[in-house]
Amino acid sequence: MGADTTVLLWLNGFVGRLPWLDRAVSLVVNDYFVPTTLALLMVGLWCSGRSEAQRERGQRAVADAAVGLGLANLALAVSNHFYYRPRPFVEHELQMLFYQPPDSSFPSNPAAVGLALAIGVFLSHRRLGAVMLALAFLWALARVYAGVNFPSDVLAGAAIGALCPLLARGFLRLLEPGPTLVLNIWRRLYLA
Repeated sequence: MGADTTVLLWLNGFVGRLPWLDRAVSLVVNDYFVPTTLALLMVGLWCSGRSEAQRERGQRAVADAAVGLGLANLALAVSNHFYYRPRPFVEHELQMLFYQPPDSSFPSNPAAVGLALAIGVFLSHRRLGAVMLALAFLWALARVYAGVNFPSDVLAGAAIGALCPLLARGFLRLLEPGPTLVLNIWRRLYLA
């Protein structure tokens, strides 16, 4: 038994022992709580800022995160097309706190999504980005605890999610003045 399986079985072994932890993990692991919270934080960042320069910095951070998310989803789709890894509950007897997804376990989609959004914001807004990173980390850890992903799935997804906003930021800078033009048009339409 490898380290991947050992960590999975150790974490999942706590399921049922601490009901309060199971309830908390059930909230965090679902498909709605963390993604909705991350999206609302990004909407808040898009709309906040005391000056035009602060608003623009926030809006560019949201753009970095959004384009990074798009690149991460593309990388996930390509990976899933060429490689399929069965979910941990298929190979091991686990206590489930979540439904049994039928798609590939590797790489973890939630880890990639959470990290892409969090790193995209963290590049420009350290405090808010740190909050988002904590949420993304909890979401990914909850997936292992709940028996839905192996630790290596989460690590691979996190690597994809961390790299894509960096690529997105560089890509958007190469496209200048296009992104600035789009932001200016959105301002005229009262969308930014």
